[in-house]
Amino acid sequence: MSNATGQPDSPPTGQSADLVETRSLPVAVEHAIRDAGGGGIDAERGVLTLAAIANRAVAELNKLARAEANARRGTEDWGAWASLANSARDAVLKMATCRKVATELFRRKSAPG
Repeated sequence: MSNATGQPDSPPTGQSADLVETRSLPVAVEHAIRDAGGGGIDAERGVLTLAAIANRAVAELNKLARAEANARRGTEDWGAWASLANSARDAVLKMATCRKVATELFRRKSAPG
């Protein structure tokens, strides 16, 4: 479900974390991600674009989680924010590898000869 702005509705109070994890993205975002992948026509360009998108998303998640963890230090929910910040930091490092490999694949395909 989404609201009038196309953003997903917040889950009702008391629903499980599993429900939150399965919430869908706004339709426009889903379409943009699929379009960026290129539909398999140019796989190398698609993986390069998707790796760049994922890298930016994870970097923003890391920045937000780190800021919130710092702001909430000493509160009841600090631990969850700190855990998210740590996981996001790990994801940033993994995404750097994904981007590197995607760039290498794109360069190989684009190289003359």
